[in-house]
Amino acid sequence: MPELIERKKLEHSPTLNTVFMVEETLKNMDESVISVAELKRRLPKQINHNTLRIILEYLEESNKIAVTMKGITWIHNPSPKLRKAIKEGFEL
Repeated sequence: MPELIERKKLEHSPTLNTVFMVEETLKNMDESVISVAELKRRLPKQINHNTLRIILEYLEESNKIAVTMKGITWIHNPSPKLRKAIKEGFEL
């Protein structure tokens, strides 16, 4: 419940277009890992740092990106074959 209250107090709430812009930039990057500073430079439009943090947090929670000490990498794979293999597979 405190998290819900905290989210209502956001000063910079991202728009859907901004989330899509960040997603597309991360999907289409040449490198496998990118820093937040480099991501901000590559975005087609400037974005508030706090808004970018909120978007990156959302993408990490939805398992689309992985955030490590080295940087950010896109990990989402929408392949139906992969989803089926994961669903029908077993854990070792």
